Amino acid sequence: MSRIKMTTPLVEMDGDEMTRVLWGLIKDELLIPYIDLNTEYYDLGLEHRNETNDQVTVDSAEATKKYGVAVKCATITPNAARMTEYNLKEMYKSPNGTIRAILDGTVFRAPIIVNGIEPYIKTWKKPITIARHAYGDVYKGVEMKIPGKGKAELVFTDENGNESRETIFDFKGPGIIQGMHNKCDSIESFARSCFAFALETKQDLWFSTKDTISKKYDHTFKDIFQEIYDKEYADKFKAAGIEYFYTLIDDAVARVVRSEGGFIWACKNYDGDVMSDMLATAFGSLSMMTSVLVSPHGYYEYEAAHGTVQRHYYKHLKGEETSTNPIATIFAWTGALRKRGELDNIPELMDFADKLEQACIKTIEDGRMTKDLALITTLKDPVTCNTQDFIKEVRKTLDSLL
Repeated sequence: MSRIKMTTPLVEMDGDEMTRVLWGLIKDELLIPYIDLNTEYYDLGLEHRNETNDQVTVDSAEATKKYGVAVKCATITPNAARMTEYNLKEMYKSPNGTIRAILDGTVFRAPIIVNGIEPYIKTWKKPITIARHAYGDVYKGVEMKIPGKGKAELVFTDENGNESRETIFDFKGPGIIQGMHNKCDSIESFARSCFAFALETKQDLWFSTKDTISKKYDHTFKDIFQEIYDKEYADKFKAAGIEYFYTLIDDAVARVVRSEGGFIWACKNYDGDVMSDMLATAFGSLSMMTSVLVSPHGYYEYEAAHGTVQRHYYKHLKGEETSTNPIATIFAWTGALRKRGELDNIPELMDFADKLEQACIKTIEDGRMTKDLALITTLKDPVTCNTQDFIKEVRKTLDSLL
């Protein structure tokens, strides 16, 4: 069959370690044979980020603003060990944090449901979607090591030079401090994205922070959500038969575990990072979750929600066989291709994205899967495939569907 034509490029953000290997395999086996793939490529591998002083990360985000749709591979956020391993010039910030700060918006993450992969929480009957704020907090944090005795302060200087001060702590010896920030307009965008998504999908919306402890920072999130809901969405939610409610995050965790699922759980940036991994694992696997950043300005960035699978990569470098699950990375590509097809009015591209997702799910439900799923499936006598063979099995299923 002739390959599907694309009229506008996708922004392609390559990544690190085993997910970079998956990236190439997915393109070679599942995309290029079927699509005349049109991408603007950015290498966000840590070595190239280091060569460009991380400018490539900023450039990729700006390209997303230009073209509207991006697909991103998992990337390393360096720590001290990575500084030595990659001989880095500096300890660069999270590339996801950098990109999200430029694009703004909200990250929506939902588990990929497959028959035979049962949630660890037996009460869960429906997917739970995490709505994660995609700007600020610890991802834009400024940190300092305190060498010894002294006073640490928060200082704000307004445009007229007037200062406001709050004492953080009077240190009697060494310690550490961190400064975080957020913007009211970004929180407003987060709230509206969550309310709009809840209406679109007709699901209840929960929002949780810790306003009893963080009486100004977290409480501002709570107040903005409530104000926007009351003014703009209360009547719409009532008409749709859905509800919005706020609760403390510790209470939300308890409610989530007891629930049947089928709702959206909105969280601040770091809270959403942690809780989405918890939900993905509890639904079966970190590699079985979709993730898309939706910006109020009309930008979309699709990604795998998990890390770079470092342990498998080191085995791969030794020539050892791996059984790495590529589903989340494949679904990042299908999400981006479907959105590109929707925006450019290419129904063939949208249909292909649907078929590729169906092929992934059918391959697993037919009993062929990677090791992480074979260890937990309720299907009888599953066939455990290595990384390359599983992708080839998906291709066989895709060909049968096409």
